Amino acid sequence: MWDISKLQWTREPENYSIQSDRIEITTMPHTDLWQRTYYHFRNDNAPVLQMETEEKYFSFIVKTDFTKSGHRFDQCGIVMYLDSENWLKGSVEYENEEFQHLGSVVTNHGYSDWATTAIPAHVKTMWYRFSRREDDYCIECSQDGVKFTQMRVCHMWEGAGKIRFGIYACSPENSSFKAVFTDLEMTECAWKAHDGQQPDMGTVLLYLSPCSHKG
Repeated sequence: MWDISKLQWTREPENYSIQSDRIEITTMPHTDLWQRTYYHFRNDNAPVLQMETEEKYFSFIVKTDFTKSGHRFDQCGIVMYLDSENWLKGSVEYENEEFQHLGSVVTNHGYSDWATTAIPAHVKTMWYRFSRREDDYCIECSQDGVKFTQMRVCHMWEGAGKIRFGIYACSPENSSFKAVFTDLEMTECAWKAHDGQQPDMGTVLLYLSPCSHKG
């Protein structure tokens, strides 16, 4: 179950509201999460609200409402923030009156990537499902909370033990908006074990045998 009493802030914002069925965060200007890659700057000041778990298999679902967003890069969504150099997030980032970016960022050992797709600017709500299978993770999205589409599968190098996960909201430029989170829920892992191609035993044997290479 989702228990709000277990939630903890990393960088508590000035204005927020936490209720059993609804969380509101008013973003502060010039807040973001990003590490090094391409832009070469490092931003690590966005507020994140998380709980801890050692559970190896689970899913976390949340609905985000960003109706009030309207400035470039305004964003809110799911997050797993372990420390400044190891985290992931999934969100919609406002771009302009025509489109915005639905995407995810994975940061391992201090380097971030960014995978996105453009969606219409009139979309103002999005569901996310964050799933864990040991140290592998899946982020999905949905516009109705029923049918989810995969956004990202990734490995977290520091994500094998106790983790923290939850929600975040930020405004990287000089803006502020109210992000609303509802329908927060923890469930059994909805990301089922892979039932397709089996592990490559040849590759396994290659790693096991120091004399497997032939010149």
